[in-house]
Amino acid sequence: MVLIARRLLEQLSGVFSNEAQAVANPPLFASIQVVFRPTPQLPPGSLLLEQAYALDPSQPYRIRVLRVRHHREQGLIIENWALHHGERFYGATMDPERLVQVQQEDLTLLQGCTYLVETAGDGFRGEVEPGCNCRVQRAGRDTYLVSRFQVGEGWLRTTDQGFDPQTHDHVWGGVAGAFEFERTGSFAAELPEFW
Repeated sequence: MVLIARRLLEQLSGVFSNEAQAVANPPLFASIQVVFRPTPQLPPGSLLLEQAYALDPSQPYRIRVLRVRHHREQGLIIENWALHHGERFYGATMDPERLVQVQQEDLTLLQGCTYLVETAGDGFRGEVEPGCNCRVQRAGRDTYLVSRFQVGEGWLRTTDQGFDPQTHDHVWGGVAGAFEFERTGSFAAELPEFW
């Protein structure tokens, strides 16, 4: 299981862009940059995630710590951790001096937002745990997140959607299919050996 978790970390660690998809279909897909960078001062398996519009990557609309680990009952999982006052760390995925400032006390585990992961060919696929408990505030509305991803060597596909907790109506998120990213840079060499 350690080797499988390591492979997932290697495939995620890097910079991803969906520029080709956005150029091919601008009405449906914004150009987005997603960065996952190993964060060795945190417990093993920790990656700082920043997701931003490509026009201004210094202002991410999502900043989290994801932690890949093996859970006794659930198997391979990715925990989703929020950062207190996350704006303090904007741009840290591209600034090693700021990256090392992220500490465990800056984080809160997001309940109900853990990804359950399984192997899929040479890559992986995962989705947020069932139960409609991963709550997201969007435009003043309480919603629950349904999120799925697939990752392989050099690519990433993601789908994020929000639904009303009472009616289960779709409130926000993609309606045109998955965002399709290509890896434009890798941070896999920064993964500590002991992970």
